[in-house]
Amino acid sequence: MLNLKIRHEIRPGDIGFIIYLHGILYSREKNYDLTFEAYVAHGLLQFVHNYNPYRDRLWLAENNGQIIGCIAIVRTTKEEAQLRWYLVQPDFRRQGIGKQLLGEALNFCREKKYKNVFLWTTSELTGASHIYAQAGFKKKETKSHKVWGKQLIEERYDLILIPE
Repeated sequence: MLNLKIRHEIRPGDIGFIIYLHGILYSREKNYDLTFEAYVAHGLLQFVHNYNPYRDRLWLAENNGQIIGCIAIVRTTKEEAQLRWYLVQPDFRRQGIGKQLLGEALNFCREKKYKNVFLWTTSELTGASHIYAQAGFKKKETKSHKVWGKQLIEERYDLILIPE
């Protein structure tokens, strides 16, 4: 039975576990190589070093104390933030956890008066792209290149929160 709790206080071990989850799941599900895990680790290292709870946030979804999902908002400018590290473990997908995490992140962006929130994903993550589109994100850019051990199409999605 699901005993979901979403928290945003970061505890020792959380960052390492998020890196681990990304490394394992993206290797297993999308055949990404070790450089993807290093990419996630580098980004999370920067996040921790620059963390300001008034502009950045990391949410962790837990079931009975075990991390089963995450999402983060990272300030990039005074008016813009990036959505990062959005993940739900396979056994817990299609239960609304991802939408709940995304809702928390977007509400935070609205509270902080960000005008725009953006994210990068890959074209092969169709389930996530569908969730982004439902939330109002629009695809703004694509680029194809070899990264993480394979040829990928990266996609940038933007959500305008405060129109000009």
